[in-house]
Amino acid sequence: MWLNPAYAKHIVKGNFMTLSARPKTVEPGEWIAHQVVEHYRNLWNFVRIVHEKEDDGSTICNPSTCPKMSAGKNLSYTWLNKKHEPVELPAHEYMTLMQRWISGKIEDTTIFPTDPAGLAYALHPDHANPMLLPLSEQENWLGARSGFPKQFANVCQLIFRQIFRVYAHLYWDHFIDPFYHLGLEKHLNSCFSHFILTATALDLLQPSDVEPMQDLINLWAADGTFPPESRAYSFANLEQGKYILSLSSTS
Repeated sequence: MWLNPAYAKHIVKGNFMTLSARPKTVEPGEWIAHQVVEHYRNLWNFVRIVHEKEDDGSTICNPSTCPKMSAGKNLSYTWLNKKHEPVELPAHEYMTLMQRWISGKIEDTTIFPTDPAGLAYALHPDHANPMLLPLSEQENWLGARSGFPKQFANVCQLIFRQIFRVYAHLYWDHFIDPFYHLGLEKHLNSCFSHFILTATALDLLQPSDVEPMQDLINLWAADGTFPPESRAYSFANLEQGKYILSLSSTS
């Protein structure tokens, strides 16, 4: 159903690239950190809905309805246990563990250094005076000038990859119930398309990462949601997207 152009619409029409573009005065590491937090918050507004308990104590996403963290019939994601072994988990448990993991990373001030007031990103203590570092070291990794550690970019890529997996599961298994039934499909589409535009623009997702949602990306490139100048557009198969659009016009 989510691949039907009639249900792939957004809350408002406009260019989401303006929301993803980094202001010139903002350091790249700070901008990526802001995007990680913002998209994580957006996503969990939807996850809460499938995790909320009904009157009988059940949840929409539970071990019976979603025994695997699936994104389609032929794909399921695994979680690494304490021994770093891949294990299959019910989607509810997978997303709960992921939430704890992402929250732990964001709240870890050695990875996401913040000032005491939480208003802006401050310099990491190890790099409190960037002028003391050789220029080559200052520019050696993303966010170094603002105090972000060397592993910052890799952590952000992992977070965005996990956020994508949750979106993919929500679309494949829960688009109709609950989001369409609650009239929230346009909200979901708006947040997900914004996420894809941001993730691709910042090089936090690769084409292989987005395969479960490839057809929707194709559709959004064809219908103008993803502008030709966006990197998300380059991820799309435009002809396939046009074909999906043509199916709706003939039905």
